[in-house]
Parts: sequence; C-alpha cells; structure tokens
Amino acid sequence: MKRVKLTIAYDGTNYCGWQVQPNGITIEEVLNHTLQKLTGEDILVIGASRTDSGVHAMGNVAVFDTATTIPTEKIAVALNQRLPEDIVVVKSEDVASDFHPRYCDCSKTYEYHIINTRIPVPTKRLTNYFVSYVLDIEKMRKAASYLVGEHDFVSFCNVRTDVENTVRTITALDILTNGDEITIRITGNGFLYNMVRIIVGTLIRVGRGFYEPERVKEILEAKDRKAAGVTAPAHGLMLMEIKYD
Repeated sequence: MKRVKLTIAYDGTNYCGWQVQPNGITIEEVLNHTLQKLTGEDILVIGASRTDSGVHAMGNVAVFDTATTIPTEKIAVALNQRLPEDIVVVKSEDVASDFHPRYCDCSKTYEYHIINTRIPVPTKRLTNYFVSYVLDIEKMRKAASYLVGEHDFVSFCNVRTDVENTVRTITALDILTNGDEITIRITGNGFLYNMVRIIVGTLIRVGRGFYEPERVKEILEAKDRKAAGVTAPAHGLMLMEIKYD
C-alpha cells in the first residue's frame, strides 16, 4: 500500500465545490469515481482545501492510499485520459504514509481576479469578477497592508464558520495590475470560510471610495462580520498553490 499525492487544477464553474455533497456534482466526487475505475479499488481522496462552488484551482492537493501497480508518476497521465476537460491532475507523487494534506504545516496562495472595464468582457466572465467602477489601487494597497501579519480575522469570515480559533497569519497580500486586469494575491498559513472573498469585497469598497484605507484596521479590531464589506463572488477566486514545510 502506498500514499499518493495529487496536485490538481480545475475550472470550478460546473461544480458544487470540492467536497462531496447531495445537491450536485463535485471535484472530489469525480476524482473518487475516476480513481475507482482506474484502480478497481474503493478509493476516497483526502483534499487539502475544500473550495466552494464556482471557485477554481491551479494547485489544490489531495492524497489517497492504493495498492495499484501503476507507477506513481504515471497515475496523473492515466487519470487525465479519463477525467473531464475541466479537471487536470498536474502531478502525482509518492508521499509518506502519515502525510495529511490538511494537518501538515503549509502555506496557501490564492488569487482573486478582477476585470475593471466599463463593459463586461465575455471571454473572462467565468474567471474574473467584473467591476465597472474606477478603483483607486493605491488606496487598496494601503488598506491591504493592515491585514498582513497575525490577526484575529473573525470580522472577515462567514458567520457560519464553526472553528474555535479565528487567528490566522497573512504573510503577503499584493495587488497587481495588468491593463484592465487586477489580481489580488494573498498568501497565508490558513484561511477561514469565505475569508479571501470578504477581504476582496472590503478592498473593493476601499477602491471605490466608500471606506478609507484605515477602516480596514478598524474592521479587524471590531471582531464583527457586519463591519466588513460584502463577500466577493466565487468565480473570481483561484487557489494557486499549496506549499508544505
């Protein structure tokens, strides 16, 4: 028996998120089914990040245990021949039998993509949030600086979050521009439910002039979800990378 780690990219448009659920097809469900057909074993993958419905990924991680004789590095190729076009296994590799993608120390990097044009761009509608209002990028960057470091992010998580500890560390939060495209890139040691999307929604409020940058510091200190901005739509969010220590 060996434990195999998969690095997975997907377009989340047509899926009800990562985790298996009764109300629609999910990434995890498709992977389980495809692996079972490939190996003939009853396989259930363990995912690192349970992305929401409509969220995309370039580097999510999952592991599974198998007795298959297929060489580990060939599993990615075999899966990609069987998976739908919107799910791709980037890499398959052996890991220690006790490696757990959610409980090992790691950093995660997300990107939120915004298309900031007067009218929508149809070719980017599935992966970018369309914002027609002019955004003040420098004010957004100043506001973002208050979020870097270790903080209690309870103001920036969904009220349905069922965790005891809401303290997280953001190691980098950059706002990059390329023409009309804005990328908010955030790296941290973990994220609460909807945390990145609420941060983005709040930064957009700053960019539009509804909040001054210093308001973000006040939101952190308030420890109240109602103090922050709205939750940005899921389709602009992409899990880029998970790095393990």
